[in-house]
Amino acid sequence: MRVLDQKKIEYRSYNYLNTGAVSGSDVARALGEDPDMVFKTLVTVGKTKTNYVFVIPVDRELDLKKAARCVGEKSIEMIKQKELLPLTGYVHGGCSPIGMKKQFATTIDKSAENFDRIIFSAGKIGYQVEVSLDDLKKVIRFETADITE
Repeated sequence: MRVLDQKKIEYRSYNYLNTGAVSGSDVARALGEDPDMVFKTLVTVGKTKTNYVFVIPVDRELDLKKAARCVGEKSIEMIKQKELLPLTGYVHGGCSPIGMKKQFATTIDKSAENFDRIIFSAGKIGYQVEVSLDDLKKVIRFETADITE
């Protein structure tokens, strides 16, 4: 949210701390939002040891073959949970595509284009932000592609 504030980008914030929501689907329900517009941020590593970020709807699974193809890798896999904090600055369950220690190649599932705004982690467990893709482009570079199963 600090990054969005600095860039004077309009967003809506959500706090679901008191709901007991853990999974992305639980979070969507707690917020009363369509799970197709609530996204999770996944960090992967390719065969070349390059890291990539994928942002997909909470009820979907990342298709590793499609994801690898879209970033030009032979294969990719999820990074180990213990590697997330040192690599991104975020903990599991609070990872946001905005404000990572380093800007990684980021791909957002094409389904995000169906919505005026999408919701994703604000960078801390219990908090989400809702931002338009146009505004998100002002903060991070990303592509959209069909990357889910």
